[in-house]
Amino acid sequence: MEARAVSRYLKISPRKMRLVIDTIRSKPVSSACSILEHLKQKGAKLALKTLKSAEANAGVKKMEKLKLYIQEIKADGGPTAKRYMPRSMGRADRILKRTTHLSIVLGEREIPVSQALAEPKERKAKGFLGSRKARKV
Repeated sequence: MEARAVSRYLKISPRKMRLVIDTIRSKPVSSACSILEHLKQKGAKLALKTLKSAEANAGVKKMEKLKLYIQEIKADGGPTAKRYMPRSMGRADRILKRTTHLSIVLGEREIPVSQALAEPKERKAKGFLGSRKARKV
């Protein structure tokens, strides 16, 4: 099961929003919220608002909050407003005011996120042949 939230016509360019959402892609919702709260960018505040909306939608679908993670997140371009700035000698420069459509899809993991983080990861044992100096070719 999945829960989604979409924010449309956000007054930020998609390129700037993608810098923010790349930091939280495929992370658990709890850690993604804490990351976004500490970022200084404008896009972090907008992404946090959409993420909390998706989390609330997951609550309505009776999904477990401890198992939620960001399954898909994307920032697509919305309509662009065109403005003109007067320049010297009767010329004009074009100013593009871009907008963004942000969509977030939350999914459930099989095990709670707290358990997944607590389990130690298996490490590959480094022997004599594992060191770089021994493998010179």
